[in-house]
Amino acid sequence: MRTPRPQDRTRRGLLGALGAALSTFALLTSLVTAAAPAQADTTICEPFGTTTVQGRYVVQNNRWGSSATQCVTATDTGFRVTQADGSVPTNGAPKSYPSVFNGCHYTTCSPGTSLPARLDTVSRAPSSISYGFVDTAVYNASYDIWLDPTPRTDGVNRTEIMIWFNRVGPIQPIGSPVGTATVGGRTWEVWSGGNGSNDVLSFVAPSAITGWSFDVMDFVRATVARGLAEEDWYLTSVQAGFEPWQNGAGLAVNSFSSTVETGGTPGGTDPGDPGGTSACAVSYGTNVWQDGFTADVTVTNTGTAPVDGWRLAFTLPSGQRITNAWNASVAPSTGAVTVTGASHNTRIAPGGSLSFGFQGTYGGAFAEPAAFRLNDADCTTA
Repeated sequence: MRTPRPQDRTRRGLLGALGAALSTFALLTSLVTAAAPAQADTTICEPFGTTTVQGRYVVQNNRWGSSATQCVTATDTGFRVTQADGSVPTNGAPKSYPSVFNGCHYTTCSPGTSLPARLDTVSRAPSSISYGFVDTAVYNASYDIWLDPTPRTDGVNRTEIMIWFNRVGPIQPIGSPVGTATVGGRTWEVWSGGNGSNDVLSFVAPSAITGWSFDVMDFVRATVARGLAEEDWYLTSVQAGFEPWQNGAGLAVNSFSSTVETGGTPGGTDPGDPGGTSACAVSYGTNVWQDGFTADVTVTNTGTAPVDGWRLAFTLPSGQRITNAWNASVAPSTGAVTVTGASHNTRIAPGGSLSFGFQGTYGGAFAEPAAFRLNDADCTTA
């Protein structure tokens, strides 16, 4: 047996020591890795900083009305406001709009979004929200739904729809109250006005709503019916968050989802019917007494494709005014009106029909509407 040279023994000792050290390092590394916590939530304090959650929505700090520090922490499913210093007068604009959105906002678009989308191609836009409220701030909890005549992905859109799920403190929407409306099966106080750069239509809940699943298009159609948008405009973003005036730490969007289902043909005509000829029939039955009447209306889809997000347009004869309606929403109450479906009847299947009704007043001789259009297609009358 060969006797090892001194340097061989030294080399083997060093290799053995190195091997032992590497083994110890590997063991320690595996223990540290096993004990490492999950990835931390992302905190944003930059005024217009953003991050992505759920791989498809953008969380934005959006501090634009104050120089005081505001920070939001993005979670796996939403965000929470972790710092909201300072306050602004409650008779003016809020400090900020920390929010999460689907779509495009000032050149930032959420991953994989289908927005902007032309309104008359959108069949449904289901969304859901779960809010976390506090009683130590002055704020609203609201959706911002943006509409524009062009498919813009930057700047200010023409019309802003706000849905106020909650409000705390002496604050009110832009403009003035213009009545109430039933949208999505709920009753809302409606405010209309402008902020100098865009129109604003606000739907204010009479009491706090902490969570809800609904169709954004119900509010879009109500806005179109009021003349603040057109069917050939675009839905550019759906946003949910808070407008704080004072403080705001602790407010949270616990979860948020937004989907926009498209596939319709611009203009509302059947793809197989380029001429846009009649694909509907309307039965208009009335019960008339002195100065008043009721109308029971049945709409039948005589086409071969379903009609999603149906809208029935007609003109009330002079002197007639609608005072209430059932199974549908009607706006405005006189002149050229548009009827839209309730949350449970927004689709008319091929060969199918649905009914709604309304009550009204009239002056002079009573008459029935002369013509009806369903999603821009002329209807026959039965």
